[in-house]
Order: sequence, then C-alpha cells, then structure tokens
Amino acid sequence: MTTLHLLSQSPFTSPLDSTLRPLGVRDGLLLCGDACHALQPGSAPLELLEHLPASVAVHALEEDLQARNLTAPERVQVVDYPGFVELCTRYDKVNGWL
Repeated sequence: MTTLHLLSQSPFTSPLDSTLRPLGVRDGLLLCGDACHALQPGSAPLELLEHLPASVAVHALEEDLQARNLTAPERVQVVDYPGFVELCTRYDKVNGWL
C-alpha cells in the first residue's frame, strides 16, 4: 500500500527526520506551506530530502514555493493545485502531518 505524505510545518520547528522515517520506498512526499522551507539551499532538511531513496517521489506546491521565494531543486517535482489533487489519486492513502 502506498501513501502520499503531506507535510505543512516548517522543518525548523518540527523535526523532519521523524516525518521521513515512516516513508516507504514507493511513497510520496508533498511539501506545502512552511514545509517548503526544507528546500532552502545548504540546509540540513534539504540534505535529508536528498538522501531519500530515488523511488520516493518528492513534490512541492508551486504557490507555496513562490510565496516563500524558493525554487525547487531538480529532485523535487513542482505541482499546482490541480496537480495536487491528481497526486492524491495516485496513492492508496493520504497522510497529513500537521
């Protein structure tokens, strides 16, 4: 069973490694809201994301990246809101980390 993990909290106020630990090899991760700060160049959270298995799909919500003046590294697929909805249908379940 695959899961899309939705993360919205800043990785600087909530430990990212505890959120990443339950990810399965076929799961996906969507960064939205303040979780997009994990993509700051040179940051420890970005290093954690870069060490995820290649089979784990990492996504970020375009609007939230723009609001924070961030760009996604090559590993991260940027999605808009319709893409977010479509992404939720690709996985068996969706888990929101608040």
